[in-house]
Amino acid sequence: MIFKDRSDAGRQLAEELIAFCDCKDLIVIGLARGGVIVAAEIAAALHVPLNVIVVRKIGAPGNEELALGAISESGEGVFNESLVSLLGVSRDYLQREVDRQRALIKERLSLYRSHASPLDVQNKTVILVDDGIATGASMRVAIHSLRSSGVKTLVLAVPVAAPDSLQKIEKEVDQVVCLYSPSFFESVGSFYEVFDQTTDAEIITLARRNYLS
Repeated sequence: MIFKDRSDAGRQLAEELIAFCDCKDLIVIGLARGGVIVAAEIAAALHVPLNVIVVRKIGAPGNEELALGAISESGEGVFNESLVSLLGVSRDYLQREVDRQRALIKERLSLYRSHASPLDVQNKTVILVDDGIATGASMRVAIHSLRSSGVKTLVLAVPVAAPDSLQKIEKEVDQVVCLYSPSFFESVGSFYEVFDQTTDAEIITLARRNYLS
């Protein structure tokens, strides 16, 4: 299964989420950055508010794409302690990376939230969206952050996910909608014809079109 781009994936997911149209106090939240494009299509189809959650991955020394863990905008973190130990990553390195990523989160929030309302999920049903799940580090920390903020019902919606990661994450949410979870999973981008890096400008443009509220 190949998606044309993130917008196409969002429209296909929206078809599977149409039952939520009548749900009260529903909000769609996109995981910045790529997940926001997918989430915007879902929010538009369901006619509900959209907002953004910012999570930053903590990459391994010399390989930023290898996730040792991730931190949320509230400062919470989830780490793969086995991988940290296996690679012999020092606590000093982890602290420096956490501090650096917290600064980046602050910058991103100042950009995004200037065009959107504060993220309030207390007693609400949330559809949490990303463009795909590989290791699941970013998604897990986003889930933990929303849980601690008092979300009533948490629904995970993704176009594609690695089966082992999805199996772990589905235990942490109330419902999962995933269009494709193949046994052979190379990367999220391999399931898209177009998988360009989402920019801050794209997210801000969505806000100015009043999709974010």
